[in-house]
Amino acid sequence: MRIACLGGGPAGLYFAISMKLRDPSHEIDVIERNRADDTFGWGVVLSDETLQNLAVNDAVSAKAIGENFAYWDDIALHMRGERLVSTGHGFCGIGRMKLLLLLQERARELGINLKFETEVDSAEDYRKDYDLVVASDGLNSKTRALYQDTFKPDIDQRLCQFVWLGTHQKFADAFTFIFEETEHGWVWAHAYQFDDETATFIVECTQETFDAFGFGEMSQEDSIRTCEEIFKDHLGGHPLMTNAKHIRGSAWIRFPRVLCEKWSHENVVLLGDAAATAHFSIGSGTKLAFESAIALAEYLHTEADMAAAFKRYEEDRRLEVLRLQSAARNSLEWFEHVERYLHLDPVQFNYSMLTRSQRISHENLRLRDPKWLESAERWFMNQAGVSPNSPVRAPMFTPFKLREMELKNRIVVSPMAQYKAVDGSPTDWHMVHYAERAKGGAGLVFVEMTCVSAEGRITPGCPGLYAPEHEAAWKRLTDFVHAETDAKICCQIGHSGRKGSTRIGWEGMDKPLHDGNWELVSASAIPWSDGNAVPREITLAEMDAIKAEFVAAAEMAERAGFDMIELHAAHGYLLSSFISPVSNARTDEYGGSLDNRMRWPLEVFNAMRAVWPDHKPMSVRISACDWVGEEGITPDDAVEIARRFRDAGVDLVDVSAGQTTPKARPVYGRMFQTPFSDRIRNEGGLPTMAVGNIYEADHANSILMAGRADLVAVGRPHLADPYWTLHEAAKIGDRNATDWPLPYLAGRDQMWRLADREAEMLKV
Repeated sequence: MRIACLGGGPAGLYFAISMKLRDPSHEIDVIERNRADDTFGWGVVLSDETLQNLAVNDAVSAKAIGENFAYWDDIALHMRGERLVSTGHGFCGIGRMKLLLLLQERARELGINLKFETEVDSAEDYRKDYDLVVASDGLNSKTRALYQDTFKPDIDQRLCQFVWLGTHQKFADAFTFIFEETEHGWVWAHAYQFDDETATFIVECTQETFDAFGFGEMSQEDSIRTCEEIFKDHLGGHPLMTNAKHIRGSAWIRFPRVLCEKWSHENVVLLGDAAATAHFSIGSGTKLAFESAIALAEYLHTEADMAAAFKRYEEDRRLEVLRLQSAARNSLEWFEHVERYLHLDPVQFNYSMLTRSQRISHENLRLRDPKWLESAERWFMNQAGVSPNSPVRAPMFTPFKLREMELKNRIVVSPMAQYKAVDGSPTDWHMVHYAERAKGGAGLVFVEMTCVSAEGRITPGCPGLYAPEHEAAWKRLTDFVHAETDAKICCQIGHSGRKGSTRIGWEGMDKPLHDGNWELVSASAIPWSDGNAVPREITLAEMDAIKAEFVAAAEMAERAGFDMIELHAAHGYLLSSFISPVSNARTDEYGGSLDNRMRWPLEVFNAMRAVWPDHKPMSVRISACDWVGEEGITPDDAVEIARRFRDAGVDLVDVSAGQTTPKARPVYGRMFQTPFSDRIRNEGGLPTMAVGNIYEADHANSILMAGRADLVAVGRPHLADPYWTLHEAAKIGDRNATDWPLPYLAGRDQMWRLADREAEMLKV
């Protein structure tokens, strides 16, 4: 096969090497516009895993590369005069120019033709003369642009500005992050050694700080001098250096995140940054290039033809690329919004930074550096007022206080509809269901949305707090919880609005009743869907009457013995229909602006808060995103909504999302709603509860330790296992639980023994 590699970076060179190793008869030309020893970066970072993959593919080049690596295990954070170090991270760095020279040498050994200082105008000039054209022409790929109708690239210019520099201050002992506060805002650096004399030094800041400094108007020399002044305490007198003299201006850029719908066009295929980019903050760009090069070379030799090889290459590599890009997106977004976290204690800030990509979890950190993690957990416990003499426990088992309500831990049983009520009254089902979960180890148990009237129910199976028998039934439950467990219990109070008068969940979610439907009211006469009844726009008099029903329900909740109440203002129900513009088209003082749309929900909250005892907390559940872009509630809006409830006296925001319109297009995944909680907590300045696809102790501990929420609500896992909290504690080796029900201690001891045995077997 005659092959042209357009671009002589790591991707093109390593693909050529990989092809020659599989079939020496290939004729391969690597065509590069620069000179052999030109490079416009400093160092690159690889992981131990990538090194192993290289060794399997080509032991010769892997050995040569490995001999020139700078290795480090530590990550160091410099912030506010403190230096925090964790270990066990396993990185290695090499100079980009050295890497290229080693790959060039290996390519020549294998008989690959290297053509330097050769400009490639168009892939079309090569397609007819070569069997295969590999477009490894980098971030600004001409080939990708030439066939954009096929490749359909999506290029997202990210928010922060950065400049890639070098220094002879080596930072030899750790991958180092430095955060400096200046008169114009925060500026930070990513620094790591890559040879005996040199380190990469990437300087980054927000666009606002960039503009305030005037970096865009500076020469490279002035820009570098400014950066030297900012980081003078960390450079040891060494200057910063650039190898981008060929670029006019300051050489600062914004990172372009590249996605392509397709990676091949006839006999042309994209490779490396031409196909997809990964942000430098996770150091995976070269990893992707190498591993994609190996895969493409392999499939070109194992599949029936080129088309099949391209298809397999795209299918197999796309998942890994998307996985890394997802991690990279999490990481770059953390840096884009880092000023959100700079108020955190350096210990918590460091933890947040280490776990920013979600590739590193709480227990993974324990494997890497158990001593450091234990010190961080001790710090977290100290912040919660736990005695320094207490045994160290994971963050999820740290107490939390809201007003005078003290929770034994941070795990909450989410409110989950049971559809088992009769005429609004909870039954023995609710007694058994909630009692079991109160026994199961969670600090706080929510009961499902409890409605303020018969017409405010979602379904005929939903419970209420609008009749004396309801109050009595709930009191039976709260009395048991308080007598037999140390859990607290919360009543979520709401009104269904336009989503009412529907069948119970398993008979048809959100579908109207077959018969016996009741009239619906909402902020506006907009139905939930085409298949639901059109609600009547609620009148001011009805708003006053329903507000009074919310107040009466709060008073009943107090008499019933609940420790806490929550106002349900999410998921498209009545109060939510006022807040979201997708359901509020009113033209009076309760429609239009966010202030107007928030007016009645705040009136209801204030009225309930006035009758709810001062020593007991009150939360509100909100939908932080409608998942319909600017048409609905956005995360920016959510922060403002939370602030308004905060100013009204809310103690906790229960941060959910969506379920406000059938047009929503949520982006699912692990902990997918936690970023909303994170933002509200750290920008809105009030406690939050995270919800949504949280199903492991690792998730909960990572969320809490990083300061992304104060409580963690676990829903579906608690449906499957009422004792989820106690069981997760056993799994992670926590042996300090004192809240197992006394009759179950024998079962606890057996679970602990089995968990310890399994942990020992995993070490073998």
